[in-house]
Amino acid sequence: MKTVAFYTLGCKLNYSETSTIGRLFEQNGYQKVEFHEKADVYVINTCSVTDNADKKCRKIVKEALKHSPEAFVTIVGCYAQLKPEEIASIPGVNAVLGASEKFKLFELLGDFKKRETPQVYNQEISQATDYYCSYSINDRTRTFLKVQDGCDYSCSFCTIPLARGSSRSDSIANILKTAEEIAATEVKEIVLTGVNIGDYGLIQGERNENFISLVKELDKINGIDRFRISSIEPNLLTDEIIEFVAQSDKFVPHFHIPLQSGSNKILKLMRRRYQRELYIERVAKIKSVMPDCCIGVDVIVGFPGETKEDFLDTYNFLNELDISYLHVFTYSERDNTLASTMPGTVSQKERAERSKMLHILSEKKRRYFYETQLGKHAHILWEAEVENGKMHGFSQNYVKVTTDYDPLFVNEIKEMKLTRINEEGTVGVADVLLITN
Repeated sequence: MKTVAFYTLGCKLNYSETSTIGRLFEQNGYQKVEFHEKADVYVINTCSVTDNADKKCRKIVKEALKHSPEAFVTIVGCYAQLKPEEIASIPGVNAVLGASEKFKLFELLGDFKKRETPQVYNQEISQATDYYCSYSINDRTRTFLKVQDGCDYSCSFCTIPLARGSSRSDSIANILKTAEEIAATEVKEIVLTGVNIGDYGLIQGERNENFISLVKELDKINGIDRFRISSIEPNLLTDEIIEFVAQSDKFVPHFHIPLQSGSNKILKLMRRRYQRELYIERVAKIKSVMPDCCIGVDVIVGFPGETKEDFLDTYNFLNELDISYLHVFTYSERDNTLASTMPGTVSQKERAERSKMLHILSEKKRRYFYETQLGKHAHILWEAEVENGKMHGFSQNYVKVTTDYDPLFVNEIKEMKLTRINEEGTVGVADVLLITN
């Protein structure tokens, strides 16, 4: 039996798509092996957001060939769409497939026989109009289900529209069918993911459905205990969505809402579709109906034109917000973006210092949020991983919890009392006491 190994860079959406590509290989008689093992084919799914994409891609290719020098190496994904010829020049790469082609490996590459020159299949991104259902099945506890792809926004720093194309969605009927397939497995939680999931509903160029309708239908699915919304733009997170999640038994009280900057000046330069006042309203609305809701925030530091005063404006804005943690991104220039031509470049040293300040703030925010949960009961979905005799899991509102390993806990939801934060409290791990089985 031929073997295949995968490596994924970037977001959970990429992981869901890698998993789907993996199932294509299995359907064609391949056995999946770990990336560090010898394989006949290696598939590397790339990201356009990751820094030093070319350097990382070269390193991963080199590592694959170290394990299996004669292997067929295929590069797919966002970076493959943006820089196909650059990737094809990497020694050892045999094929490069862009956004429209990555789900057609067997149709395009056949028996994965090497040719004298790398095969490059990369249409213009305007041709990436098909929608491919994807979901991950590597973790039996939860799965990441893609419901939307592409983006019609034009943020000045972002290459995702160039790498994934315009916004498009699966139909509610197809998503429900896939969710029912997942429900027939051991999976307890589905995380809804996409590029811009709040924009859900564009099907074959027509807006036939919307995100709240999808949420309401998924809430009726039997066999799945939890649904979690991954990341949703503040201007698309409506009162109706928030209020429905608040009363739902399945959709959990956890939102991840990109902010990017707390300065209205920088938000305008970024071409974001809101000002910080709207963000304040969204957080206040969530907390008014779900006081224990976990709220995560994306923020970018070092954007062109961001002065020290602008950064402090962002810092103070985040410090005062009732949020739970931050995902901090250091701005890096991307070809073919408006931001890369803007004046006011921030030095790498200053970018690093600002990033460090926000990472420290994030630790404080997470610690404070965890402290507000002590003494409360939570339903924990336990993971299979064991480290130093401990296992961990997550509550509905995304508190990471640990306890002594018990095989009967694995992939089960247990009601627990959060009792204390351990010595690594800045990481935000809590000890627990079992309340009910």
